[in-house]
Amino acid sequence: MESSFEVPASPEVAWDLLMDVPRVIPCMPGAELTDVVDDETWKARISVKLGPIGLVFATDVKREEADVAARRATLSARARELRGRGGGQATIQSTLVPVDGGTRVELVTDLTLSGAVAQYGRGMVEDVSSQLVGKFADCLKSELSSDPGEEASPRPVEAAKPISGLSLALGALRRAVVRFVRRR
Repeated sequence: MESSFEVPASPEVAWDLLMDVPRVIPCMPGAELTDVVDDETWKARISVKLGPIGLVFATDVKREEADVAARRATLSARARELRGRGGGQATIQSTLVPVDGGTRVELVTDLTLSGAVAQYGRGMVEDVSSQLVGKFADCLKSELSSDPGEEASPRPVEAAKPISGLSLALGALRRAVVRFVRRR
C-alpha cells in the first residue's frame, strides 16, 4: 500500500520527529508505547474496535534502516492479537521529500494479516489504512507545530483510544461506492 501526506516543516525537522519513534507511536490511532527495549526496538499495544468486537494487539516495532542522506527509514512491526485471533506483519518504509517549504512523507507499507483479522478484504484494509494514515498525519502536523520548548520534554501519555470500526467501515463503504460508480 502506498500513501503520502505533507507536513509544515523542513525535511530536517520532520526527520528528527520521525526518528523519535516513542514520540511517534502514540500518533497512530489506538496505539500506545508500552516498552522501550533499546534505541532501535520498542513494544506497543494497539486497540481496534470493529463494531462489538474489540481487538488488542501486542506489537514489536524495530527500526530496520535509517538512511539520513536519503531521508529514508524502514520500520518492521509484528503484531499478535492478545486473545489469539490472528496477527500481522508489516514493513513500513518512509521517505521524506522537500515540497514548497514543507515536507511530503511518502509511505510504502507491505502488510500481511493472519487468522481472524485476515478475513477482511484487501479493499477494506486499504480503505481503513488510508483513514489511519490521515489521522496519523494530523497528529504529526500537531506535533510539528507544537512549541519547540515542549518538544524537548515528553508529553503526558494518554490512554490509547481504540480505533472505531464504525467510522472506519462507513468511510470505507463510501469510498467503495465511489469507486464502483466511477467504473461505470
